[in-house]
Amino acid sequence: MPSSVTALGQARSSGPGMASSACCCSPAAVQRRLPIMAWLPNYSLQWLKMDFIAGLSVGLTAIPQALAYAEVAGLPPQYGLYSAFVGCFVYFFLGTSRDVTLGPTAIMSLLVSFYTFHEPAYAVLLAFLSGCIQLAMGVLHLGFLLDFISCPVIKGFTSAATVTIGFGQIKNLLGLQNIPRQFFLQVYHTFLRIAETRVGDAVLGLVCMLLLLVLKLMRDHMPPVHPEMPLGVRLSHGLVWSATTASQNNYRIDANQELLAIGLTNVLGSFVSSYPVTGSFGRTAVNSQSGVCTPAGGLVTGVLVLLSLGYLTSLFYYIPKSALAAIIIMAVAPLFDTKIFRTLWRVKRLDLLPLCVTFLLCFWEVQYGILAGALVSLLMLLHSAARPETKVSEGPVLVLQPASGLSFPAMEALREEILSRALEVSPPRCLVLECTHVCSIDYTVVLGLGELLQDFQKQGVALVFVGLQVPVLRVLLSADLKGFQYFSTLEEAEKHLRQEPGAQPCNIREDAVPDHKVALLEA
Repeated sequence: MPSSVTALGQARSSGPGMASSACCCSPAAVQRRLPIMAWLPNYSLQWLKMDFIAGLSVGLTAIPQALAYAEVAGLPPQYGLYSAFVGCFVYFFLGTSRDVTLGPTAIMSLLVSFYTFHEPAYAVLLAFLSGCIQLAMGVLHLGFLLDFISCPVIKGFTSAATVTIGFGQIKNLLGLQNIPRQFFLQVYHTFLRIAETRVGDAVLGLVCMLLLLVLKLMRDHMPPVHPEMPLGVRLSHGLVWSATTASQNNYRIDANQELLAIGLTNVLGSFVSSYPVTGSFGRTAVNSQSGVCTPAGGLVTGVLVLLSLGYLTSLFYYIPKSALAAIIIMAVAPLFDTKIFRTLWRVKRLDLLPLCVTFLLCFWEVQYGILAGALVSLLMLLHSAARPETKVSEGPVLVLQPASGLSFPAMEALREEILSRALEVSPPRCLVLECTHVCSIDYTVVLGLGELLQDFQKQGVALVFVGLQVPVLRVLLSADLKGFQYFSTLEEAEKHLRQEPGAQPCNIREDAVPDHKVALLEA
């Protein structure tokens, strides 16, 4: 396994050959790539008891869910169990979270159904290919790409997937046959053939949903899990807990390491007929609330799934589809965030645009919805970078302060505003460019500022700078701009522009600007 960029940099600075090998094999590097080495030496009997309870709770939750999610993926039910145990063993060695469990999920199963056409061989191939891509992303440290998928896009996708998955199970809940899988056709044919509902299937499905709802209500009235609780109480608590959370515990998740774990799970899983898997919201919540202490709880889950494959597969044929439909509907229902629309309306209404675009297009094709939402978010980000807000202070001297950084898309907008406020008025006015919030500039910005300085000189007025940070000041000094003047404070700049005595621009050479002493700029 290759070392991180940081480790390579440290090795190069300390010498070739032996230094690089030592850094790659250091305890910190080993723990980063094999997180099990961080907690296994301190493993205790108390942790074993808690992990066993959590693993058993998750296993009893994972088995019916895996069977149900295989139906969503359009595969025979046993393929859900084929996909449910490999991640338990892989994550034991490579996982960075004690709560996360890997396995089949509703949304991943929905995505699989779009590409496999009910053919298990295609699903297995998809697991292998997606695993290779995830492994490559983890090795190349591309986990940061996830930062470019905004929360509104994720919420729009998960909400649309919830509706698609939930409504897709109505046909099984009512016992309807030969309903198309395409969402809009599915809605049309379901209502068209509602009179063909099988009363027995509908009653069984509704009873199962009611039972699951009762278990969820029981969960809300149960106390938190403590190690001193009796075994039966802790187990029952884990079995009824199926809320959707992010981990609430205080530890860091390494995105690149998680990609490695999920990628290896999918690659190895393809050899045992698994379809693509990922982290599960519901089972992760079960794991966390059952008091899991380490990823060792996954071993119990994996063994339980394997036992069910070995001894219960002959019974899968008799599981009613309406019961599986009830499990799926109740599992995905919490994923629909009804509060997000109201929250975004209060916080930032413009964020409703990528959410709604993603939500609506996902009913057509999921991948198009995600791509369109990400593109809208990117355009919004580029627009804010190209048209940054500026604060203008009118007074004896015009002061203009960019509210954010300056990059090449923003230069033209800044130039137009400066020209309209300072040079295209009669008479032309001097201007102070207050750059406190500007932390970096590029070559295009430097050229634009140079042209502005020339325009101000031609009009017989001055353009001066205040509040330049060290990196920005160094770039401007190295560019050797004609007429460039920098002042330490706004008061000094205003005095200079009003032709008052005692205000002189700072004469700082480029080589006199150290990286670590911003205070020198105010000397």
